[in-house]
Amino acid sequence: MRYHNITKDDMKNGDGLRVVLWVSGCSHCCKDCHNPVTWDANSGVLFTQETKDEVYEQLAKEYISGITFSGGDPMFYPNRKEITAFAREIKNDFPEKTIWLYTGFLWEEICDEDIMQYADVCVDGPFVAEQKDTLLMWKGSKNQRVIDVKETRKRGEVVLHCADYAPYRELQTDTSKNILTGGLDS
Repeated sequence: MRYHNITKDDMKNGDGLRVVLWVSGCSHCCKDCHNPVTWDANSGVLFTQETKDEVYEQLAKEYISGITFSGGDPMFYPNRKEITAFAREIKNDFPEKTIWLYTGFLWEEICDEDIMQYADVCVDGPFVAEQKDTLLMWKGSKNQRVIDVKETRKRGEVVLHCADYAPYRELQTDTSKNILTGGLDS
């Protein structure tokens, strides 16, 4: 597996402060993708033990909420085995940290993948430029879903992350509200 970057103290790709691993390889090639440089599976640098150590150093910090796998696409077929193994290691070594996974695949296509045993949240679906909305939390276009993986697996139906939090529900249905002025604090 190859990757492009490790972002530290990220606040945009999941709740809390997070570490983000931007993997190489994506077959979706969405129009107006924010990170097309990561599409080529041969781009970036090799994921090594030193890479794991760098991620672990960040995860050991008390204020870091967890890790987000993005890219590219962590669920790009050549990435799945290594991402799953890494997610398993993280969950074993840092059980209190959450794991977020961004993918262009739909939940229904990947829900039975082994990584879902370790993931807490999955943002699914391709980015659709015509449905882009900069006011959405944790996703770029209206077709994407921010899925609570544990609850979804338990109930056998898609459960959205923060679906029970009233301001979040309101934002999901009325995207004309700016989350900074009319969303979470009101």
